[in-house]
Amino acid sequence: MNTQKTLVAYFSASGITAKVAKQIAAENNADLFEIKPTTPYTPADLDWRDKQSRSTIEMNDKASRPEMVGKVETMDQYDTVYVGFPVWWYVAPHIINTFIEAHNLEGKTIIPFATSGGSTIEGSVKDLRTSYPTLKFEDGKLYK
Repeated sequence: MNTQKTLVAYFSASGITAKVAKQIAAENNADLFEIKPTTPYTPADLDWRDKQSRSTIEMNDKASRPEMVGKVETMDQYDTVYVGFPVWWYVAPHIINTFIEAHNLEGKTIIPFATSGGSTIEGSVKDLRTSYPTLKFEDGKLYK
């Protein structure tokens, strides 16, 4: 009997990543956890063309860690954790760092997945591996 458990954790600003996350969870009989910012993003916050928008300011500050609502209290029960996000500025939004740093993911297989209209996931995975060298990241998958 397979006792391994899988979690799909995701951040979705517009709903696109949420749809993919739900599909992955269904295909893998996995639990779902939405990574929600304490202060939801508005359309103005997400305007990447505006140098003063919230997302632009956050992404220009590598130390930025947007607050999130709650955490996975039972993370120790999961062996595999899918982590999903839209690609922002060629990397994962910084709320993904907030999620990673709020949980003990040592020894778990972490499978990144992302949604993007034009970017690849390679930069995101490279950045995550560099930022968290002790964690085991699998190659990521991009959904367009």
